[in-house]
Amino acid sequence: MAPGVSLELAQDRARRISRVTYALQLTIPARKAEPVLATETVGFQLGDASQPVQLDFKEQTAALRTLTVNGKPVAIEHHDEHLILPAACLQAGRNEVRIDFVAGNQSLNRNEEFLYTLLVPDRARTVFPVFDQPNLKATFTLSLTLPRTWHAIANGPLQDSTVRAESKTYRFAPSDTISTYLFSFAAGRFTPVNKTLNGRPMQLLHRETDADKLRLSLNPIFQIHADALTFLQDYTGLPYPFRKFDFAALPDFQYGGMEHVGAIDYKASTLFLDEGATQDQLLARSNLIAHETAHMWFGDLVTMQWFNDVWMKEVFANFMADKITQVAVAGSNYDLKFVVDHYPAAYGVDRTQGANPIRQELANLQDAGSLYGNIIYHKAPIMMRQLERLMGEAAFRDGLREYLKTYAYGNATWPDLIRILDARTPADLQAWNQVWVNQPGRPVFDYRILRNEGSDRLKPLLTISQQAEDGSERLWPQEFEVLIESASGKQRQLSVKMDDREKRVWLPFVPRRIVFNSTGVGYGVFPVEPDLLPELTKLTSPVTRAATYVNLYENMLRGVVVKPMELLDAYRQVLTREPEELNLKLLTGQASVIFWQFLSPAQRRAVGPGLEQDLWAAIQKNPVPNSKKQLFKTYQSVALTKEAQNRLYQIWQAQQAPVGVKLTEDDYTALALALAVRDYPAAQPILPAQLARIPNPDRQQRLQFLMPALAPEASTRDAFFASLAQERNREKEAWVVTALGYLHHPLRATTSEKYLPQSLALLEEIQQTGDIFFPYSWLQATLSSYQTPTAARTVREFLAAHPQYNPKLKAKILQAADDLFRAEKLAQTP
Repeated sequence: MAPGVSLELAQDRARRISRVTYALQLTIPARKAEPVLATETVGFQLGDASQPVQLDFKEQTAALRTLTVNGKPVAIEHHDEHLILPAACLQAGRNEVRIDFVAGNQSLNRNEEFLYTLLVPDRARTVFPVFDQPNLKATFTLSLTLPRTWHAIANGPLQDSTVRAESKTYRFAPSDTISTYLFSFAAGRFTPVNKTLNGRPMQLLHRETDADKLRLSLNPIFQIHADALTFLQDYTGLPYPFRKFDFAALPDFQYGGMEHVGAIDYKASTLFLDEGATQDQLLARSNLIAHETAHMWFGDLVTMQWFNDVWMKEVFANFMADKITQVAVAGSNYDLKFVVDHYPAAYGVDRTQGANPIRQELANLQDAGSLYGNIIYHKAPIMMRQLERLMGEAAFRDGLREYLKTYAYGNATWPDLIRILDARTPADLQAWNQVWVNQPGRPVFDYRILRNEGSDRLKPLLTISQQAEDGSERLWPQEFEVLIESASGKQRQLSVKMDDREKRVWLPFVPRRIVFNSTGVGYGVFPVEPDLLPELTKLTSPVTRAATYVNLYENMLRGVVVKPMELLDAYRQVLTREPEELNLKLLTGQASVIFWQFLSPAQRRAVGPGLEQDLWAAIQKNPVPNSKKQLFKTYQSVALTKEAQNRLYQIWQAQQAPVGVKLTEDDYTALALALAVRDYPAAQPILPAQLARIPNPDRQQRLQFLMPALAPEASTRDAFFASLAQERNREKEAWVVTALGYLHHPLRATTSEKYLPQSLALLEEIQQTGDIFFPYSWLQATLSSYQTPTAARTVREFLAAHPQYNPKLKAKILQAADDLFRAEKLAQTP
């Protein structure tokens, strides 16, 4: 008996319990403050009735009203987050438990006009009593009594509904057999839209009011889903495995999306785009929809046994989404998108002192949220692409098909899949798996060129070596390419199979230049020569340029090859010459981070005017509207001079974008926020004026929440930060993270650094009360703007004062503080 769901408890229940069913009746009142009354019937087959059975329920005991087991009333025994079913009331075979209770609010995400469940990884137990573990799959039969004007979707198909004077009741048919974290419903004042594509009926619930966004987005939203379903059915060889396929667009949803069977949830702002949408936003929407659709097979049809393998469902969702977007979006460059999306994010964790392996141990499900992060979402797809290359596409696909068919509607582990794949390749996947999946970190590569006498001419010999970044003896087996160029301009691209600590490659000619990882598939820190800086745009392949931008940045962070100011100067020269929008996003993003994180305030003041001028000139010269917009966002980000701020204010006030740039309501709100954090002008009520321009009530509420964090008075900002100690003020996690970004903006650093000790002290509570990405997002928004030794000392002192701190949360702190530590170190480098 212990809080959470221990691995020991989960294993015992999986041994004893099967054929689980839930029937839930919930009454949702019109007023958010009123409780949600509920009745639940739990059915299950019990093999061993000699011991009590624990249902998980993370709520106050007072929320439980009555309990009946197999027709007999039973006294309520509830402690350590479990409702105990006494052995005396149980029987071998079928059991039925009826519970009357008040539903827990923590994961109902209640708003005044709508609510939705979000129960991953262990949040079902915060709403109702449940066997909350992924390998006790069940069917859910749901009945919802709602305010009369509300609409709802759930996992199961709608069976019937009854309308009364002030309410309506939706009765949903039993769901497919699913894990508890996938149980879901959304209800509220939504607009339903129904379409049928390729024979598949689909329904969308949304709250969008912008007519242009609706006109431009509704058809693509449905079409992308249909295309993703077609691709996945073809790739897996299995038809869509569930009975319905609906989705909801939710304002300020905590994640981009969540793969609930029959009722996928999305963040509305990601789905609904307008004429100002960039190529990156369009690709991100396609990728997100494809990701959640892929989960229907990878995660929903076949589910991990335990959340230590949560990465499996995420890696295949991302892996498939990349493939789908490659064929679904016209003109998309799959290889380029792969580099830009995955490598910076993966390196951002894997280079840190808090780096974690892809597959992690998990003793209790209450800690499962800490397993999520950029390693499973971004390093794992890189690993999987290397595995596909090692095996060959056909053998890899056939192995996945066998895996899905073998474990359909059940659960499986990573070793189960490795055994299937291992049988289809001569490679030693067990050894390969050990370093790529079970250990953190990345290799650092080096090289040298020797000239040896061949039979008839001088042959250069390229020797490439690798060493673990942490100095250990590990070896990452992988393949990548190197591009060599002669003095006369002749080029050759050579593949390197790096299956040993050192690899020798005979070159066809003496190279003037070598560009490592030229196709962007290798993983690690690759050598790069400083003389490449002025010739970056002479690299003709956009993928090669992207991989080089990433590699230059990583070398800069390690304090080798190039210094922050030198790299920023090089990028300033590239701004007007980089033709690829995704690459422009990558290098402007890096440039912004260098500017704010790795330059001192004095350096920023010195370089800022020239950087602003370069960006504004690039906006004028670039012929592509989306690229113009990306450059404008960067200009907005770095604007320090009065001239630049005056220009931004005039654009905001007149709502007149620069020629060729399309700015939307959201863009003008962001511009108002950027001006407010700069206190420009102090007497002008910019944010109230912007609030009056916003017609959508959900977006109005968001801006109202953010305004105190941007107040010019430090006392108002202090009061706002203090309010975040209360859980109720952190309900809208996306709002909180945005507010923290402004609260801790570098321009506020001198007055906000005092918040750091309390921010760190709140982390454990945030991990317990927030959703899976919130702890790291909290840390990232808090720490990413600082560069001072005093801020770094605050983090180190906190960790030193808590030697027994939760190891996974400690790792999150070290990950989020990595740029702070590096900024401190780079500032000391001559």
